Amino acid sequence: MREFSLPALYEVPADGNLTDLIRRNAVQHSDVAVIARKAPGTAGGGWQDLTAREFLAEVRTAAKGLIAAGVQPGDRVALMSRTRYEWTLLDFAIWSAGGVTVPVYETSSPEQVAWILGDSGAVAILVETAAHAECVASVSAELSELRRVWTIDDGAVAELGAAGAEISEETVDERSSTAHADSPATIVYTSGTTGRPKGCVLTHRSFFAECGNVVERLRPLFRTGESSVLLFLPAAHVFGRMVQLAAVMAPIRLGHVPDVKNLTDELASFQPTIVLGVPRVFEKVYNSARAKAQADGKGKIFDRASATAIAWSRAMDDPAGPSLRLKLTHKLFDKLVFSKLRAVLGGRATHAISGGAALGERLGHFYRGIGFTVLEGYGLTETCAATGFNPWDRQKIGTVGQPLPGSVVRIADDGEVLLHGDHLFTGYWNNKAATDEALADGWFHTGDIGTLDEDGYLAITGRKKEILVTAGGKNVAPAVIEDRIRAHALVGECMVVGDGRPFVAALITLDEEFLPRWAAEHGKDKLSHAELLADADLLAAVQGAVDDGNAAVSRAESVRKFRVLDAQFSEESGHVTPSLKLKRNVVVKDFAQEIEALYS
Repeated sequence: MREFSLPALYEVPADGNLTDLIRRNAVQHSDVAVIARKAPGTAGGGWQDLTAREFLAEVRTAAKGLIAAGVQPGDRVALMSRTRYEWTLLDFAIWSAGGVTVPVYETSSPEQVAWILGDSGAVAILVETAAHAECVASVSAELSELRRVWTIDDGAVAELGAAGAEISEETVDERSSTAHADSPATIVYTSGTTGRPKGCVLTHRSFFAECGNVVERLRPLFRTGESSVLLFLPAAHVFGRMVQLAAVMAPIRLGHVPDVKNLTDELASFQPTIVLGVPRVFEKVYNSARAKAQADGKGKIFDRASATAIAWSRAMDDPAGPSLRLKLTHKLFDKLVFSKLRAVLGGRATHAISGGAALGERLGHFYRGIGFTVLEGYGLTETCAATGFNPWDRQKIGTVGQPLPGSVVRIADDGEVLLHGDHLFTGYWNNKAATDEALADGWFHTGDIGTLDEDGYLAITGRKKEILVTAGGKNVAPAVIEDRIRAHALVGECMVVGDGRPFVAALITLDEEFLPRWAAEHGKDKLSHAELLADADLLAAVQGAVDDGNAAVSRAESVRKFRVLDAQFSEESGHVTPSLKLKRNVVVKDFAQEIEALYS
């Protein structure tokens, strides 16, 4: 199939903007808890609920302060912070003052901050910490438009409240109504694997079309007064932002976690009914549970339980269903293993939404088999997050689902995925050439390669620009094998190489958290780090991960050799973007000698 679409389930208001949502909630769901915020200094508890009416009041108070500070309709106001209650509060406050939010990752370097604030023409920025304020100050000489900096940890919200004390309610009403559906709501800068980040202009219409259709298609997961979601992905990323707004639109209870080190405790205390994450989160939950079982001498039981969960999930796709023996075995392991795994994820959640990369069929079936269905989706910053996702009632594991209702997916002659719909960005800020290229012929050219099945389910097979062509002329899409290798507990990152080379090879980093545990379990904990990396048993374990990856591809696409690096691919090292995408060109440059060694 070359093209597929679904009718819209949600009608975008012709004249509205996103502040309408919190005003509507305050009227229609005034006493419903829509936000849960953490009491200062608490972990694994201390949640304080805010009703829709209370949240609106706090937003309007902060908006008054922004108006008093001189923020005008259409002004860009930046927001640099971890995922916390104030992110959502200030996002809506900026819109309520008539402004346009410009997210900045809290891990951004001074150079990145200078580029984003300068390119967007931001007149003000709200930062989280004193260190962030110092970062902004270090580049302020380059920012002629920037007039104000507030620091959340230094009382920015209270400061805004005091500054806006003389601003009338009528003024806020007027400002809140300034923007319409086609006005810019935000400029989100793509983290960019090459070159400078580009500012994607997403309108209020984009978010209405996106969140409205997601909520309606997944309505059983968005039950007002019952459902809840705990946001721990960066709110500066469009995926986290979409979930924030979908929660407000539904509305359901929304919580925030700024530090994922405490994630297990926070999940246990908040008990969300929906979990969202990237595949690495779900891989770590699985790998940690398996490692703990092995340490307790129950590794064989866990592996049998895992195989049972996968078999159970596969049987769900078979008209005959699970056999009586499988039903009994599944029931046993549900008591012994599966219920404990669900408890790690909060205990109440039945579904998760995953994006950013492929989860893989094995983990997809495993989680569905334990009673925790992970719905994979696909999207980019330019698509306002999900442009495709698996419906809750008709999941196809191994695909990223059907198109967002109201949108169209087309597969071009060369396999590129093309998109059309109201959820798309309107262009790149101050970059007409890039806009014209990306939106040629009225379609957004994603740069991704994919296929559509007979039911309109999309599978992503690689990136157009990342296709490797070996010396033998074989086209290789790295994503398939990289995702499989990366799923192994020992593997931190994997990057396939081989462009113009006689065969495919890989650079592999090891997972910093799991490596010491593996060493202890195998009696290698007395070895130095260098000795461990050269250990035959460790290399054999990594070879097992490579073999598993090779099973998913043809021999011509398989990894013949690999090299374990004494390094990490991270945002700090410059090898990974804030959204966890590999900067392949940087890795190739920095590890040129290691790549040459693979072919010598």
